[in-house]
Order: sequence, then structure tokens, then C-alpha cells
Amino acid sequence: MTTAPLSLHHIIRPSSLKTGKAPVMFMLHGYGSNEEDLFSFANELPEELCIISVRAPFPLPPHGNAWYAINFDAQNGKWSDEEQAIVAREKIVEFIDEACATYHLNDHRITLLGFSQGTILSYAVALSYPEKIKNVVALSGYINENLLTTDFKNKDHKSLKIYASHGKADQVIPPEWAQKAPQILETLGVEHKYEEFPVGHGVAPQNFYSFKKWLEDKI
Repeated sequence: MTTAPLSLHHIIRPSSLKTGKAPVMFMLHGYGSNEEDLFSFANELPEELCIISVRAPFPLPPHGNAWYAINFDAQNGKWSDEEQAIVAREKIVEFIDEACATYHLNDHRITLLGFSQGTILSYAVALSYPEKIKNVVALSGYINENLLTTDFKNKDHKSLKIYASHGKADQVIPPEWAQKAPQILETLGVEHKYEEFPVGHGVAPQNFYSFKKWLEDKI
């Protein structure tokens, strides 16, 4: 399938469905990576899914991209540009609408798969706009409530389903940050599954097969 010139650069694996509107998965990569990274999963995921892997909007030389800046300085340590992250959240929502219209996809069967910074944005989109998203696969990230819309607690999240996982030895995003997600999701009434694996900041094979099995039951 040829990609259209939409607001965010992306690559596509088409759905195997020949008729009707296909369910779609949008892949959101981590800080400093690109659209090719998570796309390596595509051939192992359900064939009926149209898979669209998206490049984050902010270039990060020499070869990567970011959804928002992470700044490092001696005085403040590491901190995220949350204003830029909220801009990215809205760019993703806009792109989802564009892509579903352009490629004639089922906008009631949208899955987000994120890794690290892509997971933080996946949570931000899904919890802010639960009417748009059916499933989230949240790998090695956490919920940053500062990136959610001010009225997110008033939304109906009961149709949203989330699989979250984290490495027990993750030195980039502490497991303690990820472990807060189940309680937040419980409060919002989101059906969810949370798992940890004996790895660092990455996706172990058993992690992949676990979320793949979960996804097959949800799409």
C-alpha cells in the first residue's frame, strides 16, 4: 500500500481483509527512535490488522525522532517538555482521524501500541479520548497525568482495554512509575492487564507473545 502525504510520516502493512473497513493498529516508537523500530513486530501480528507505524514529529539528530523533548541539565536533572508532549498528543489524534479517513479504516476498532515515550503518549491519547481508542498495548512506559485533558476523569473509559508491561530491571523508566498504572486504570473503570518481565528497557520474547495473545482476543 502506498502511503499518503498526511500530517505525520508513516509506513504501513495493509490488512488481509478484502472487504469492509479493517481494524487498525498505530505504532508509536520511543524517544530517539523511528517508525522502523516497532514495525519489526508487524509480520507477527494478526493479519486482519492494518498496521501504521508513525514517525514522531520532532527530529533528534543524527537518526532519530522524539514526540517531545527530554532535557538534561546539572541543576534540574532530567525533565520532560510537557507542553510539547501535549502538542504531540493532539498531533496523534489528528493523524488517527486523517489516516482512518484516507485509508478507509474502521475508526471503532483502533489499537495503539507504544514503547517508552510512545507508551506515555498512547496513555495520554487513550485516557483523554477513550471514545476514539479500543485497545492499548503499553510497553515500558507510564501514565503521566499532566499530559491528560483536564476533564479526563469525567470521560467514559469502560470500553477501553489496556495491556501494560514493564521490565523489572528498567533503568530508563523505573518500574515504580509503571506500577502506578493499574490503580489509575482501576479508578477509571478500564479493563487492564499488567505484567513485569526480568529485562531492562526493552521487550522480552515472552513479553511479545503475551501481548500478542492478549491482542488476538481484543481486536
